[in-house]
This record gives sequence, C-alpha cells and structure tokens, in this order.
Amino acid sequence: MAAKKPAAKTNVSGEELQKFYREMLLIRRFEEKAGQLYGMGLIGGFCHLYIGQEAVVVGLEAAAEEGDKRITSYRDHGHMLACGMDPNGVMAELTGREGGYSKGKGGSMHMFSKEKHFYGGHGIVGAQVPLGAGLAFADKYKGNGRVTFTYFGDGAANQGQVYETFNMAALWDLPVVFVIENNQYAMGTAQQRSTSSPDIHTRGESFGIPGEAVDGMDVLAVKDAGERAVAHCRKGKGPYILEVKTYRYRGHSMSDPAKYRTREEVQKMREERDAIDHVRQLLIDGKHASEDDLKAVDKEIKAIVSASADFAKESPLPAAEELWTDIYAEAT
Repeated sequence: MAAKKPAAKTNVSGEELQKFYREMLLIRRFEEKAGQLYGMGLIGGFCHLYIGQEAVVVGLEAAAEEGDKRITSYRDHGHMLACGMDPNGVMAELTGREGGYSKGKGGSMHMFSKEKHFYGGHGIVGAQVPLGAGLAFADKYKGNGRVTFTYFGDGAANQGQVYETFNMAALWDLPVVFVIENNQYAMGTAQQRSTSSPDIHTRGESFGIPGEAVDGMDVLAVKDAGERAVAHCRKGKGPYILEVKTYRYRGHSMSDPAKYRTREEVQKMREERDAIDHVRQLLIDGKHASEDDLKAVDKEIKAIVSASADFAKESPLPAAEELWTDIYAEAT
C-alpha cells in the first residue's frame, strides 16, 4: 500500500470530524451490504452504488439547514442516509418491501421523504435538474429563505434541459445550488472523451451563474464550498454551481464491469485519496479518536446496516391493492 501523506491541520472540531466519519462510513457499509443483497437476488432492477463519493453529500449536508431541499438522480442511497432517512426504510425499499419509503413500489431509483425534504431519486438522466429549480422557485415564492441542492453527474451535464434550467434559474434568481457530482466516467465514458471543456462548472458563465470546482474526496473542502454556495443563494443572489470532483469505485451500476478503466487506477484512488481514510487520519492525528474508538464505530455501523438488511428481509412484499395507492387518478 502506498504511504499516505500526513493529514493537514483543520479548524473543524473533533466532534464534527467524528460526525463526518460516522456518516460517510454508514453510507459505505450500507452500499456494500446493498451490493451483497443485489448479488443474492434480493434487490431487483437497477442498483447504482455511491461507494467512493461519500464526502460529496456528507459535506454538503453539513452546509444545509432545516427545511432545505435536495433532489438527485438514481445514484441516491447516500443522499437519503446523509439527510437522515432511516436505513431500515431505505433498505426495505431497495428490496421492494412494504416497509420501504415508497412502500416497495419505487425501488432503488425512486424514493422520497417529505419529512426529510428529499424529492428523489430520478431515473431519467438530467430530469431532476428542472424539478430542482421548481422546488427552489416555490421557496422563493414563499420567501422562506430555503435552498435546494440539485445533484446531477458529469454525464447529465451535457443534457439540454440542464442549460434551459440554468437560464430560468438565473432569470428568476432562484435559490438553487447545482451540484455536479463529477465522478469522471458518466455511464462509462471518460470525461475527456465526452465533454469538450475540462471544467464543467464554467458552463454557467454565459448565464451569469458563478461556479467553482471542489475536491470531492475531501469532506471539509466540500463543506466549505457548500457554505459559500448556500450563503450566495440565501442572500438572494440567485443560483450557484459546484463541480465536485469525486470518484466512484464501482461501475455505473451493479451490472457494469467497468472495463473502461484499469484496476490499478481504482486501487490508487482507494489507497491515496479515499475520503473516509482522510477523515480517519485527521481524527487519529488530532487525537480526537483512537484506533480502538474507530473500530468500535465501525462495529456499531455494521450492526445498524445488518439490522436494516434483516428488517428488509422480514418486511412483507406489498399487497396487490397497494398498487392503487398514492396515485392521482382512480382506476377505471
């Protein structure tokens, strides 16, 4: 294993670092378990894991306030957990069970929580971007000071509706943070082969939308950038773009063998740039936690994730009549 560089000093408290560590580790262990259940045939359909990208959503949730909204694509499990949704309900939904957040009808790609202001989970590439602007429009109309985090990937950044949304958001000064989770490979094509410009965050310049690139493998850098973006929006200055440069360790979905990159590339990222290991080192170097303390945290997180898998397996499948609930029109 390559030697890790000494962790840089930080002004973040030990309590905050421990919180970030727990939240990122929960996402990592949850996704690992989801991958196992998928392999066992307990999760059907599509399943897109967030392993490697944990610092993005944990850092941005640290910059959010109660009542702020979030909307994302189908790689959404990490966002759910980071905003406080119950692992039991998330795992039950992944397995299509009655105890899930969408009562087993949404699965991995379509989950919502009104209580946590989480609006999906959307399967159509880029479709969540105009919806996110709509959420921000509602908040501006109400004058409640809330901000919407609208997440999409580097692949979706080339979709036409993204730029239509940029235009409207800028025209109406909407309080929306457009978060580009640039994991470098979209669905399986490297950014340099699919995108003409190396910096996606500059795409908002023609609309007058400021933006910046952020190290998405450093949760503290993400938090700092998130705070700047949120402050911009809350002051009524309109939208902001964050291009958070991250890296996914698994393929685009569970069915993707990821042959478009080498194992050595992935291993190098794991050894030298892993976001969880970075915070772990900060905790150790700052004497905020011992090796035994962190082992205990991992044990606790694994127990939570294991319990969520048990809950999902024990939860019944939805009844046939459940198909006719939560819809806008009655059956004819």
